[in-house]
Amino acid sequence: MDLLLNSAPLATKLRNTLIQYHSVADSEWRVAKKTKDATVWRKPSEEFCGYLYKAQGVVEDVTNRIVDHIRPGPYRLDWDSLMTTMDIMETFEENCCVMRYTTAGQLWNIIAPREFVDFSYTTSYEDGLLTCGISLDYGEVRPNFVRGFNHPCGWFCVPLKDYPSHSLLTGYIQTELRGMLPQSAVDTAMSSTLANFYSDLKKALKT
Repeated sequence: MDLLLNSAPLATKLRNTLIQYHSVADSEWRVAKKTKDATVWRKPSEEFCGYLYKAQGVVEDVTNRIVDHIRPGPYRLDWDSLMTTMDIMETFEENCCVMRYTTAGQLWNIIAPREFVDFSYTTSYEDGLLTCGISLDYGEVRPNFVRGFNHPCGWFCVPLKDYPSHSLLTGYIQTELRGMLPQSAVDTAMSSTLANFYSDLKKALKT
């Protein structure tokens, strides 16, 4: 069953939305969390009653290898501690696909396991790459999961000018977890998840 008859308009709109996020002035962001690997900021989302998060850090590797570990494919499930299953349901040309994935419970299962169905698109950006996604309303939810929804999100990965073997990785995430959750729990989970994403990714790239 075709999930999308034509992926190109959605891919173009998604890319343009992420580039718009990438141009938001620094003064609009508030720091949510800082670690040795990354800084996480947030601002009110224009998509839903939650936050758009920005995460940024330097990763010691080349852009193609980093993005191969982030986008849908064989690497992501091996290292991402939050992701428990991933199935690519449909593949399109130009690095587009639809995937269904599940995530583990968080904060001692205050946040129950979630399921997402996302459209994913990877494209060039400046001297590097952009891999981005958005959720689709599709199919029945698996038992024991809550269906979450990712509003436009993505990762920009570009080589550092003076250190091309290092890359600046910048992510924009706005996940609507849904279900009856206190906002404070969601905010704590999102900031920690994004910071841990960098440390887990760095460990995976060293192996």
